Amino acid sequence: MKKLMVLFIAILMLVGVAACTNNDEKTTEPTKAPSNTEAPSETEDPDIKSEGVMTYAEYIAAANDTQVVVEVYVQDHQSWWDNKITVYAADADGAYFLYEMACTEEDAAKLVPGTKIKVTGYKSEWSGEVEITDATFVFEEGSFIATPVDVTSLLGTDDLATKMNAKASFKDLVVVASKVSGDEKDYAFLYKWDNSGEQGDDLYFNVSDGKNVYTFTVESYLRGKDTDVYKAVEGFKIGDVVDLEGFLYWYNGVNPHITAVAVKSNVNTKSEGVMTYAEYAAAANDTQVVVEVYVQDHQSWWNNKITVYAEDADGAYFFYEMACSEEDAAKLVPGTKIKVTGYKAEWSGEVEIIDASFEIEEGKYISVPTDVTALLGTENLINKMNRKVAFKNLTVAASKVSGDETEHAFLYKWDNSGEQGDDLYFNVTDGKETYTFTVESYLRGKDTDVYKAVEALKVGDTVDLEGFLYWYNGANPHITAVTVK
Repeated sequence: MKKLMVLFIAILMLVGVAACTNNDEKTTEPTKAPSNTEAPSETEDPDIKSEGVMTYAEYIAAANDTQVVVEVYVQDHQSWWDNKITVYAADADGAYFLYEMACTEEDAAKLVPGTKIKVTGYKSEWSGEVEITDATFVFEEGSFIATPVDVTSLLGTDDLATKMNAKASFKDLVVVASKVSGDEKDYAFLYKWDNSGEQGDDLYFNVSDGKNVYTFTVESYLRGKDTDVYKAVEGFKIGDVVDLEGFLYWYNGVNPHITAVAVKSNVNTKSEGVMTYAEYAAAANDTQVVVEVYVQDHQSWWNNKITVYAEDADGAYFFYEMACSEEDAAKLVPGTKIKVTGYKAEWSGEVEIIDASFEIEEGKYISVPTDVTALLGTENLINKMNRKVAFKNLTVAASKVSGDETEHAFLYKWDNSGEQGDDLYFNVTDGKETYTFTVESYLRGKDTDVYKAVEALKVGDTVDLEGFLYWYNGANPHITAVTVK
């Protein structure tokens, strides 16, 4: 009887242990981490909203100027002042910008990253930026820090706006020149958007992904002059290759507020024995030169030769009939880095490198067109020779041929002695002078969009143009893109 009782008790204990084990497995199942964010703590799920609080989707769907109630987590904030504070916030589904939210100085000190707050305010929009204004808040229990979302591939797309205000990262962008109206100097950054400021004001700088140029900002109320990121941007050089982090603020387009910078390299860094652009420009004609550059485009390969348009961050180069196998020609895609040895030469004003050979190196850089419209008719235009350039709001002017009274919008060859497939010549005016531009058929042939667009031009058309600033007894750009406005 005692044995039976002991056995019965033992069985009950085994059942109890098994039940406890099963219960433990259920309660310790990991919570699924939301995409693009760090996993929340086991006690806090940023997806869960209190009663009467909007989800991110409901907030986005709400009309402007309507009251919204959201639960969010502070990611960062600007300086407190006058009982107001501007906060960058997020939940697991999206991000929020809380502009000049009512806040005591005591509460501002508590708004450390991760802090959960319930916010009541009005959804607003200003210059494209969606934000919450006239807001108040209360503290709640919970903590959540978002991780930066890499949005590099979204630059220049409509999808980028879906990440507005998110903590974002950008990879392998290149610092390009910032310009100020009436000033020909190229700046790596500006104090205020027009360089009218001084140290301590917002910093503005331009970066390129090889397709477009974007303006980024160090907001001084977010990262002031004594911070690492402010000092890093003040140390920028044109051509720096950088990784960046910040908040995806919007101002008539993307204008991120940057909080971290890592300078990785510079496209102007030269190997031993290689000339800088300044040294190349100073070299005498008919002397040997050695340069490292990045292919931007090239003409058709033929007879083991190829003509290449190339740049680094400081200037541009034209390699005329460079020695090249057909196999290597296929590798000279835009961005490719090459080391070139040849002879500096000049022909009808065009500075070029001839009798050249090359080797392919590691590296990539694609420039963006420099708007030189304002330089037309000035002596300074020659300083942009061979650059990838843009011209805005020019007017197609009539082209004339000797002995022919017809006003042509374009010519096949310079004297109209050619036919479809030959170079196209056309005239444009900026209202002061007339200039002759060319579609070089070995660069953009008769089946390309730009060739067809020029064939369709009419005298009086207003056009934007892009191309390379080739020189032939004056500016004679080789045009690669045409937009009729």
